[in-house]
Amino acid sequence: MTRHIAFGHDRDMSENNGSGGKRLLRRREGRMVAGVCAGIADYLGVEVNLVRLAFGIFTVFYLLGVLIYLVAWVILPEEGAEQSILEEMLSRF
Repeated sequence: MTRHIAFGHDRDMSENNGSGGKRLLRRREGRMVAGVCAGIADYLGVEVNLVRLAFGIFTVFYLLGVLIYLVAWVILPEEGAEQSILEEMLSRF
């Protein structure tokens, strides 16, 4: 089986969002809290535990991991949703 990879992008791994590229989403599968780490790992094509480790390191050493996670939770749409939590809140006004 031959895999075609063009410009460092594996076409089999992309989710079509209408623009021809992948979309960063909070994943339902593999989530522990809100699916932020699972979504980032899927988007980057890395193991989810590496992303969780990075958030842990940012939390322990820089006290930013939790803040970054919460911001991502609000701005990233959940898998299957059209809008993020922030977009839903702003559309009410």
